[in-house]
Amino acid sequence: MKQVLVFLTDGFADWEASYVCAELNKPNSGYQVKTIAVDLEPKTSMGGLRVLPDYDMSTDLALLDIPMLIVPGGTGWSDPINVQAKELIQHCFEREAGVAAICDATTFLGRHGFLEQHNHTSNSLPDLKLGAPNYSGDEHYVEAQAVVDRQLITANGSAAVEFTKLILEKLNVYQGEVLEQWYGIFKNGIISA
Repeated sequence: MKQVLVFLTDGFADWEASYVCAELNKPNSGYQVKTIAVDLEPKTSMGGLRVLPDYDMSTDLALLDIPMLIVPGGTGWSDPINVQAKELIQHCFEREAGVAAICDATTFLGRHGFLEQHNHTSNSLPDLKLGAPNYSGDEHYVEAQAVVDRQLITANGSAAVEFTKLILEKLNVYQGEVLEQWYGIFKNGIISA
């Protein structure tokens, strides 16, 4: 079974990956969610959930078949210890694995030059430029809740459902009408008869 990795920092925004993790961990999805962090110490989310990472940055990434890396936002992306995440992100881009970043994780991607070659979004363009002073991808910035461009998915912090929808579609977990029904339920509370 392929493992989708979720990168955790102390202060990660637990709700931003909650919808997608629940769907990917269903027995028929073909995927299993595993967590990774800079070390194996427990990480505490903004909501107070303590999570023990499955992997750390000493893991031999070549041994993992990673179809997607999910990078939630949160309060930890300005902590210098988490700069190590760029190694994992680069690994995924080089192997054409998906990288899905939301909220302040998009600022981290912008800070390290991962956005310039893809259409992308973030919390706002001014916020992105403030948090990533070397960012130069203005011409690829899209004012949208969530954006997919090749293997990169980005979303603003209010778009956990849209973020999940794009990931589920990219990983071929749900498609077409089934995907739209899922989205309708979680975005608008609409259950089709």
